[in-house]
Amino acid sequence: MTTKPNREVRQIRDFKDMLVQSAELYGDNEAFYLKSEDGTYRSIKYREFKREVDSFGTALVNLGLKGKFIAVIGENRYEWCLTYLAVANGVGIIVPLDRELPRDEIENLLIRSHASAVVFSGKHEKDMRIISAAVPHVEYFINMDAGDDDGRFLSMKKLLQKGSELLDAGDRTYIDAEIDPDAFGVLIFTSGTTDLAKGVMLSHRNIVSNIMAVCSVLYIDDTDSTLIMLPLHHTYACTTSFLLMLYNGCRISFIEGLRHIARNMKETSPSIIMAVPLLLESMYKKIWDSINKQKSAYKVKAALGISKLLLLFGIDIRKKLFRQIHENMGGRLRLIISGAAALEPAVSKGFRDFGIPLMQGYGLTECSPIVTVNQLERFRDDSVGLPLPCNEVMIYKPNKEGIGEIIVKGSNVMLGYFENSLATEKALRNGWFHTGDLGRMTREGFFNITGRKKNVIVTKNGKNIYPEEVEAYLNKSPFIAESLVYGKDDEASEETFVYAIIVPAMDIIKERLGKTEVTEDEVFRIIDAEVRNVNKKMPLYKRILRFTIRQEEFAKTSTRKIKRYMEKIS
Repeated sequence: MTTKPNREVRQIRDFKDMLVQSAELYGDNEAFYLKSEDGTYRSIKYREFKREVDSFGTALVNLGLKGKFIAVIGENRYEWCLTYLAVANGVGIIVPLDRELPRDEIENLLIRSHASAVVFSGKHEKDMRIISAAVPHVEYFINMDAGDDDGRFLSMKKLLQKGSELLDAGDRTYIDAEIDPDAFGVLIFTSGTTDLAKGVMLSHRNIVSNIMAVCSVLYIDDTDSTLIMLPLHHTYACTTSFLLMLYNGCRISFIEGLRHIARNMKETSPSIIMAVPLLLESMYKKIWDSINKQKSAYKVKAALGISKLLLLFGIDIRKKLFRQIHENMGGRLRLIISGAAALEPAVSKGFRDFGIPLMQGYGLTECSPIVTVNQLERFRDDSVGLPLPCNEVMIYKPNKEGIGEIIVKGSNVMLGYFENSLATEKALRNGWFHTGDLGRMTREGFFNITGRKKNVIVTKNGKNIYPEEVEAYLNKSPFIAESLVYGKDDEASEETFVYAIIVPAMDIIKERLGKTEVTEDEVFRIIDAEVRNVNKKMPLYKRILRFTIRQEEFAKTSTRKIKRYMEKIS
């Protein structure tokens, strides 16, 4: 199953071709809109950005790093983006690393990736000094914030200046470098400890084909702008919030932190944002919390009814009716794209009712990353959408319920796993990438994700239980912050039963009971009632037999997925 494009898009061959074209087409457009320390904003235009990419790339080649692996680690910022494209467009292989990793894991990944250099933000300097003593094969440690050089530690600012001087002197080694779009160009480590994380090898063609495919089904142009909320080392944010935006001549800004999203949205007025469900569900809840606090729920619900009625006649007044909500989100927001995990359908429907379309999609690092996405013209709130034109998607060996493994074939599928031929052979079979995700396809071609293949609980009588499905039921409760469902074999009965670990939403429970302090028994009784309600909605074999309560939240990946392998389940 694949999808035809809705519109023609500009063809690009690789990242370098993309940047050259964008600099020519949108040279005077703002590429980046950056907040300074004094609170004011400054702009960097496309023409200026390309010059800095060429300058930094020239300096890196001058250091002897041609064809080498170069890592980048740091918070989302202009220098991160500059490093990514400077390396990819003519130096070597770019290796984005998770800035939240502990020092020993960063060290391990630098070793595993054979990195010859690492570009880092000043916040990581202490760790890099320690790592430098243990990893001699890293020739250069380049600080985004330092002003001076110090042995193997170099200043990014000085390298930019050096590269600019070399360009002015006629050095075209970097600018004239040929890019092979099908060659290994990007190394991304998947979530997990360094021993479990696999290195995904992507080419320029993998990623640019994904960019063009997304733009062929979702309209984006150079009047759009985005506010990057997700970590750029993750492919979802890197491809959609950074590279795709540059391809379209859009303006890019960065949040200062999750606590500052509301303020940053008002300051930068994004028209498109990419986010994960946990963030969007929180934003949607805050909207309704504000409405309820102002005691205007009745008016808002009445306005929703009126707007829905008028929409039947082709009259859309949602932006006027819900002007305050739009202004609180910057006033220009016209599209939200959600990915990385399942989104509660009521949230996407709720945003749309307020006049802000929210399109859910599905993807994996190995697919550069988008595989399916809902479209403005064709969507389902309970689905991850339709396949992109760049790939085919199938359900492999579906069971009686139509559920099987999702497999993907296309120009966006990875080259393989770095130095791991066994994992590559297991995942790539007969041209198809086996995702390990389970799902089903509707008659209309929409895909639904039911869970991870490795997480499925199989009962003794052959019934399949998808933990994510049960967790979705639990997490709908306002008294449950998050949950983890697993199967446990009972030796006496030789049956497999469903167990759950539940993190209670303590603030909501305290509010419900009208207390500032609550006992363990009070919390248990409320959660027990919620579990009983959930059980009533499911067949007997899926029902939760026992649950335990924990106070601390589960360890998560950078895209807010629970790290199941880190939880000790007994």
